Amino acid sequence: MAQSTSFFVLVALLAFAPICFSFKSNNGYLYPQYYYKSCPKAQEIVKSVVAKAVAKEARMAASLLRLHFHDCFVKGCDASLLLDSRGSIVTEKRSNPNRNSARGFDVIDEIKSALEKECPQTVSCADILALAARDSTVLAGGPNWEVPLGRRDSRSASLSGSNNDIPAPNNTFNTILTKFKRQGLDLVDLVALSGSHTIGNSRCTSFRQRLYNQSGNSQPDSTLDESYAGQLRNRCPRSGGDQNLFSLDFVSPTKFDNSYFKNLLASKGLLNSDQVLATKSQASLALVKRYAENNALFFEQFAKSMVKMGNISPSTGSRGEIRKNCRRINSS
Repeated sequence: MAQSTSFFVLVALLAFAPICFSFKSNNGYLYPQYYYKSCPKAQEIVKSVVAKAVAKEARMAASLLRLHFHDCFVKGCDASLLLDSRGSIVTEKRSNPNRNSARGFDVIDEIKSALEKECPQTVSCADILALAARDSTVLAGGPNWEVPLGRRDSRSASLSGSNNDIPAPNNTFNTILTKFKRQGLDLVDLVALSGSHTIGNSRCTSFRQRLYNQSGNSQPDSTLDESYAGQLRNRCPRSGGDQNLFSLDFVSPTKFDNSYFKNLLASKGLLNSDQVLATKSQASLALVKRYAENNALFFEQFAKSMVKMGNISPSTGSRGEIRKNCRRINSS
């Protein structure tokens, strides 16, 4: 009996232990121990600043997680999103997916400032984004994982890439899946990573068409629960109120769990890009059902897919640089 108890304790501990990965990039390996010698307090510093920011505003967890996603889908995970317009650089912050919605830049600045004091020009802004995304997930009650590190920062940005490569709320299922596949991600990654919408908010302008004119026939989206649609219309009128915020997961808006998938099965996904996961593909629907039934399975796959996403075309070795300030490239 004691041996059996010990086994179950071990299983329980493994379930909550961070998942560990290392990945080979174009010019070398990303691995969790990258800063152990050069900046041993790096992860502690990132976690401390993120924890303070999320304690002040729970929504910040979703905002920081989103920054990593929007960075990686454009030119790879290289912190190009953080660059302000300067000289020949046109910031990605002005793109349609980011304008009036991407936030958390001040938190990243605070992390970078603290790291520069501890170990100057050592920890990249790209790695800060990856660590902040993981820490935000954990603080919201989600899974933990070890973040492969060693990315370097880009010296350029791509406004067009940001406009074209990041999946949009109104994209069709096939368009979204195509954008994921371009990054080396698959259907499993798409469904699992979409589960990040278990926390955070979206603006009225991102889903208004579902309420009033989904297919150009002045009719609401037939896949949207009618009572839920009625609640949304109260604060998302046909015109005006564009910036009004709504929880992506109305059941547990600040808790990272599998309620998002349960909402999809009840036809209560907020965005079109959410609901199509349950209506446009049998393979996708099967995954939605599995994650809705098994929170641990969702957590396990989310962690794996986040590590996989974090390995999209990182700059390593002599490519790129370690910025002193995340908002601008170093002076040549």
